[in-house]
Amino acid sequence: MDNFSFILGIIGNVISILMFAAPIKTFKRIINKKSTEDFKGIPYITTLLSTSLWAFYGLLKPGGLLVVTVNGSGAFFHIIYVTLFLIYAPKSLKIQSIKLVAIIDIAFLGVVIAITLLAVHGTTRLTLVGLLCAGLNIGMYASPLAATKTVIKMKSVEYMPFFLSFFQFLNGGVWTGYAVLVKDYYIGVPNGIGFILGAAQLILYFIYYKSTPTQSTEENEEKGSSNLVTRGIYMKDIDEAHENGNSGNLQKGKSLPKPYLVRQYSEKLVKTLSISPSSLSSYNEDDIEKGLKDAH
Repeated sequence: MDNFSFILGIIGNVISILMFAAPIKTFKRIINKKSTEDFKGIPYITTLLSTSLWAFYGLLKPGGLLVVTVNGSGAFFHIIYVTLFLIYAPKSLKIQSIKLVAIIDIAFLGVVIAITLLAVHGTTRLTLVGLLCAGLNIGMYASPLAATKTVIKMKSVEYMPFFLSFFQFLNGGVWTGYAVLVKDYYIGVPNGIGFILGAAQLILYFIYYKSTPTQSTEENEEKGSSNLVTRGIYMKDIDEAHENGNSGNLQKGKSLPKPYLVRQYSEKLVKTLSISPSSLSSYNEDDIEKGLKDAH
């Protein structure tokens, strides 16, 4: 039984590290766009506190090596995530997030460690830290639910990363099984709740997945519109060159007309488009020649 619980703990470590690494894709996007967009910082701030306290719990608990290693890795990942979030967040959100980090991840964590080591002794110490860790672990699992309002409103899962929810679901299930084997309720209860919350997030993801517009589609639409306009201008220049007998000199000319001529042709184009078919027939060749002379 001990060997099986150890193997399950190793599996839990691997899944937990995959869960902690899941936001890497999100932060690559944030770095590329130099903006946090509509991503929430709360999941990373609360998870940093949770992993830090769990690592402390593992140090206090006899045989808690697996708890220390996995949560120490998680704390390292989330220090990087929180730092990047603070760098690229807009000013108002940055100030708010800095306050949360100072209160939750620095002040609160420091007070808990100080009180535990200086004022609490024996089994009470492990109980106190275990209860705090259990509560924070539930908060960690529930924190991605902060994005559900945005998901439902936009009918899009763009800002609710799939792999984070998926690995939270797996992580909660494995660590619940581990806790049952070693009879550690502080690990079992929050991870059991996390398993349920992870399942709820996955259900929400699959409900709105099909209605989420892909970034590539939007980019292709923009590129298609741009190419259509460019091709239209290019074909217009060729037609005008053929009419004026200057097709041989087309390549020698400048790629774009002078701004003054651009405004003139734009005005003429709008004016021409506004003329009805019946009015168009009233224009004679003299009018057209006069218009061309005025343009030059």
